[in-house]
Amino acid sequence: MMMRELNIDVFFDFICPWCLIGKHQLQAAIAQLQHRDPEVEVIVNWHSMQLLPEIPIEGVDFKQFYQKRLGSLDAVKQRQVQVRQAAKTVGVELHFEKIQWMPNTAQAHHMFQSVFKMGTSQQANHLLEQLFTAYFQAGENLGDSAVLKRILKQCGYSVNEQGSGWMAVNPAIQSTYTGANGVPYFIFDGYLTLAGAHSVDVLYQAMLEALVVQG
Repeated sequence: MMMRELNIDVFFDFICPWCLIGKHQLQAAIAQLQHRDPEVEVIVNWHSMQLLPEIPIEGVDFKQFYQKRLGSLDAVKQRQVQVRQAAKTVGVELHFEKIQWMPNTAQAHHMFQSVFKMGTSQQANHLLEQLFTAYFQAGENLGDSAVLKRILKQCGYSVNEQGSGWMAVNPAIQSTYTGANGVPYFIFDGYLTLAGAHSVDVLYQAMLEALVVQG
């Protein structure tokens, strides 16, 4: 029997916890689909979308940013409790208390897109996971080129081979990955879309629907 392909495009930003949660929900849904039908090959294409291009290149204070955005410290705490609870359902721990800096993610996005097709899909997935982990679990600054270089090397990429053009962030690069739909944003086989983080079952059903349309 010939393998069938299912293409999924996912738009994300590294500073969005719902994107990390959505990534794990999608992985669980894909595992469920492939257990049901091993003849389906799922190809996930990750697309950078910078949510906050207005943040200065050097970044801003994380606590101050969210307090201003949500109106009060209590509102920030309530939101973080909500997000932490959602993350735990997919086995993800979030350590907001370690995050000191809200970075401008243009450089991280440019780096990721520059190396995305250089290695295997597993390698790209590992790089994405490590970038999320660095920010949400270790509180590292993804606007720092030294941090990005270290993560690249840890994931098996050669910084010298892929070049360092992504380090020269400018306004043009800042706006390149900005979109209007919000993240996470999923497109199944180029037509069926889902906006926001969804349950494993909703994502699984979307994949089944896309396969039915394939015929």
